[in-house]
Amino acid sequence: MSIIENRRLPEQKTMKRMLNLFSVDVEDYFQVGAFAKIISPADWNSYPLRVADNTKRILDILASAPKPVKATFFVLGWIADRLPKLAAQIAGHGHEIASHGYGHQLVYTLTEQAFREDVRRTRKILQDQTGQPVFGYRAPSFSLVRRTPWAHRILAEEGYRYDSSVFPIHHDLHGNPDAPRDFHTIQTESGDILEFPPAVITRFGKNIPVGGGGYFRFFPYFMTARWLREINAQGKPFVFYVHPWEIDPDQPKIAGAAFKSKFRHYLNLQRTENRLNKLLQQFDFIPFRDILPPQMCSESAE
Repeated sequence: MSIIENRRLPEQKTMKRMLNLFSVDVEDYFQVGAFAKIISPADWNSYPLRVADNTKRILDILASAPKPVKATFFVLGWIADRLPKLAAQIAGHGHEIASHGYGHQLVYTLTEQAFREDVRRTRKILQDQTGQPVFGYRAPSFSLVRRTPWAHRILAEEGYRYDSSVFPIHHDLHGNPDAPRDFHTIQTESGDILEFPPAVITRFGKNIPVGGGGYFRFFPYFMTARWLREINAQGKPFVFYVHPWEIDPDQPKIAGAAFKSKFRHYLNLQRTENRLNKLLQQFDFIPFRDILPPQMCSESAE
């Protein structure tokens, strides 16, 4: 595997406002990595699903922006199986459907064959439900790390064209701080994969995550906006992500979780929706598919 760094988007150089990338990781509140030690996937069916209503709220937020936004929705296969109309509804609003894997398992806990089966299964489900090709993948909890050097090759072999899973940070669950911060191409023996890392800024020689999720809730909004402008001023798009459960402060509370897990999950849920509205008023966003080279989007849905 080799990396071609600093993939630029020359078509944006003359634009007054940078086109950034907006993404949604479609999973439910009980499936998050913060609760993985106390909630087994075998018990997921015992929890009430809230993801459909929360996803609809996000669709409404995107549609009501001053310039309505199209985004990329990385859908969990488990959710698509249980809500078979959801992916098609999202696609029907003009958004891109991409894969979040099937069972929200950390990639570095899987064998190569198990990973292949996971991404193949999810892609087929989503393509069957939407009738559209699925080109993108994001690993649960950004779990493509140094221990998974085979993952991009398998993605290429299974028909994926891009990935947004390699977070160039230190984290207790994921991250590769030595990975490029910029968009780049990963060359494998089975084809190229474009890598779109979530947004980070560098301070005192360290990468600080600022691209969404818990970081969007942890930092004051004005800091996110300042960092987004800083990245745009460098001629680079900002990769943003959010989860449907992050706009749902009324979700059931999970008992027995450690303090750090509860802090990460519940912090400022009541503020996320207002912050999203501000973000969409001040900045422009597009889905990942809109910046893919045409030759990477020629495949028909299987």
